[in-house]
Amino acid sequence: MGESNKKYLSWPVVAMMAFVTVIGFEDIMYNFKNQGMGVITSWIIMMFLYVIPYALMVGQLGSVFNSEGGGLSSWIRGTNGEFLGYFTAWTYWAASIPYVVDSAQSVIVGFGWAFTGSSEFQDKMPNVIFTLLTFIVFIVFIFVQRHLANSMEILSTIGGFAMFGMTVLFVFMSIVGLLRTGGHMATQPMNIHTILPKFDLKYLTTIGLLIYAVNGAELVAPFITQMKKPKTDFPKAMITLAFMTTFLTIFGSFSLGIFFDANHLPNDLKMNGDYYAFQYLGQQYGVGNLFMYIYAWTSVIYMCALLAVLLDAMTRMLISDTGKKYMPAFLRKTNDSGLPVNGYILTCTLSGFIMLLGVFLPEMNDIFNWLLNLNGIISPGVTCWIFYAFMRIRKNTAKYPSEYVFIKNDKLAYSVGLLLLVVTATATLFGIAPQDVATYSGTWWYELIINFVAIIILIGLGTILPLIRKREIEYGIAFDRKQWSIMIATTLIGVVAMVWLGGTDLAARFIYIVAIAIIFPLFMWYIGRKKPQEA
Repeated sequence: MGESNKKYLSWPVVAMMAFVTVIGFEDIMYNFKNQGMGVITSWIIMMFLYVIPYALMVGQLGSVFNSEGGGLSSWIRGTNGEFLGYFTAWTYWAASIPYVVDSAQSVIVGFGWAFTGSSEFQDKMPNVIFTLLTFIVFIVFIFVQRHLANSMEILSTIGGFAMFGMTVLFVFMSIVGLLRTGGHMATQPMNIHTILPKFDLKYLTTIGLLIYAVNGAELVAPFITQMKKPKTDFPKAMITLAFMTTFLTIFGSFSLGIFFDANHLPNDLKMNGDYYAFQYLGQQYGVGNLFMYIYAWTSVIYMCALLAVLLDAMTRMLISDTGKKYMPAFLRKTNDSGLPVNGYILTCTLSGFIMLLGVFLPEMNDIFNWLLNLNGIISPGVTCWIFYAFMRIRKNTAKYPSEYVFIKNDKLAYSVGLLLLVVTATATLFGIAPQDVATYSGTWWYELIINFVAIIILIGLGTILPLIRKREIEYGIAFDRKQWSIMIATTLIGVVAMVWLGGTDLAARFIYIVAIAIIFPLFMWYIGRKKPQEA
C-alpha cells in the first residue's frame, strides 16, 4: 500500500482516545468523596496549573520523539539511556498492578449491582471471598485475552466511549433535572464558601488521587506514528484533551452535588457512588433503576474488556520494551502462540500479593478504598518521569528539536517542568498517609505499613531483575533447581505466615512485616550469591 493510500489517525480521534483513557465518571466520584464540593476549586486549579501544562509537555515530547512508538519509556531512553528507559518501563508496569487489581474488583462490584440492583450483596460477602473472586477474575481473563484479544480491544474502545457517553449524559440530565425541579440541590448551602476546599494536611493527602484521575495522556503516545502530521497534530490533540477534561470534571462534580449532600457523604461512595448517582437520576426522571442498570452493564462490559487488554498489553509491553540487556530470559520466554507465559505468572503473583495485603482490612469497602488510594500513590510517582524527560529536552533543545514548543524560553520551561515534578513528587509522598479511615487507628497504621510494603516490593523488584539477568549472562542460568526450590519454599512460608498472622493484632503484624523486610532479602541474597551448580 502506497504512502498516499495509508490511513492516518486525525488529531480529534487521538484526543477522544486520550480523553477516554484519562478521565471517567468514577474518577470524578473518587475525588468528590475526598473533598466534597470543594473539589470544584481543586479541579479549576489543577486544570490551569497542572493538566494543561502537563498535556502540552506531553505534546512537545511526542513531537520530539514523533518516530518512537514506545511512549514514556522511549522518551526516557532517548534522554537518559537504556537503563533508565528500562526502569521507567518497569515502574510504569508496576503502577499498572494496583490498577488491574482495582479493575478486577470493579468487575465484581459491577456484576453485583447488575444482578441485584443494590449494594446489599457486599454486606454478605466476606473479604476472603471477595479476594478469591477477584483472583478468579484474573485467571479467567488471562485465558480470555489469549483467544479474544482483538475482540476485547474493540469492546474496550466501544465500552470506553459508552462510559464517556454515560458520564456526559449524567451531567447533562442532572443539570436539566435541576432546572425542572426549581434548582433544589442536596448540598446546602450552595455558595462560594461551599466550593472552597479546606487546605490542611488531609487535603495534601488527597492531591495524589487528583493527579491519578487526570494523568494517562502519555498512553496514546504510541499512536503518534499513525498520525499524518504528528509534530503539529499531536499537540492539538493534547490541548483539546485538556479543555475537555476541564469541562467534564468541573460540571461533573457540580452535578454530584445535586444528588449528594457533600457535607454528609456515604462511607462507601468510592465503591458504589456511581451506581447510587444513576439510581438518583432514574428516580428524578421517574424511571426507577433503569439508568443504574444501563450504567452497571456498561461498566461490566468496559471493565471486563479493559482488564483483558491490560493484562495482555502491560505484560507484552514490559517484556518487549525492556530488551535482553536487563530482563531475565525466563521472563521473556514465550509459548508457541508468542505469549509471555512466565510474564503472566509474574503479573498474577504480584497481583495476588497486593490482594493478600488488603484481605485483612475490616470490610470489603476498606479493601476497595485502600487499593484505590494505592493507585493515588504509585501512579503520580510514575508521572514524575514525564516532567523529568521534559526537563531533559529543554536543557538541550539543540539536541532535541521540536516543531511544537511549549513555552519558547528554555529556562522558564525548565522551571515549569521542575515545579510540576516537585508538586507531583510531594503529592506522592503525602499520598502514602492512609485515607478513608480514622487517623492513627489500628486500621490506619496497618494501611500505612502495607502502603510501604507494596511500594517497596513493586518498585524494588525492578532493581533486582537486572541482577538476575546479569547472572544469566555470567552462568547461563540465573539459579539452579535447588536454589529456585529454596526461594519458592521460603516465599510460600512467608505467605502462609502472613495469612496466619493476619488475624492477630496490629503489633504482631508490624513485627512480622519488619522481620520479613530484614530477613527475607538477606536470605535471598545469601542463596542467590552462590554460583548455580547446574551452570
